[in-house]
Amino acid sequence: MTERSLTIDRVRSARDSVYAHLAREMCELGADPTTLAQEAVSLDGIDWLERWVRPEIPPPPPIAVLFGAEWVQIEPSRVTLAFEPAEWMFNPFGAVYGGVTATAIDILLGAALHTTLPAGSGYATNDLHVRFVRALTAETGRVLATGTVVHAGRRHATVEGVVEAAATGKLIATATAAFTVLRASDESAQE
Repeated sequence: MTERSLTIDRVRSARDSVYAHLAREMCELGADPTTLAQEAVSLDGIDWLERWVRPEIPPPPPIAVLFGAEWVQIEPSRVTLAFEPAEWMFNPFGAVYGGVTATAIDILLGAALHTTLPAGSGYATNDLHVRFVRALTAETGRVLATGTVVHAGRRHATVEGVVEAAATGKLIATATAAFTVLRASDESAQE
């Protein structure tokens, strides 16, 4: 077997092809980031998120498609997200990169907070702390990540979460995050 030498240009070309493919697929799904952002702000958080647990869902954000993320449960102050490790997520040692898991957790914890927010509100992650208990690998299979709001104040919020293997219930990671709550009324008061 002969080795094919790679160049930076070849790797960049492969990356660009993947991005272009994702963009085409998102376009076919009808996803538009501007529309998605407007909808996220125009609806209260629970109404916006609950749309993804129905049989017929709106076009999802590209990152949800990339992660293979599916909302399993959405209720006020609590959400559960499922996803399966994919080949692109693995480090050279066969485990999902910690940053990939942390990104999924950030999405999850933000969504839990979003369920408590009225229309016209948003949030920004201030601090994210993830504790990895065991490696997330291909053998782990589908995982369930649950986020629960601990405190949702007018300007600050705290949310905690767990990631567990769906088949075994084994703990993969725990997390906490602090958020700044962004409200339209706060912005107009500062002008």
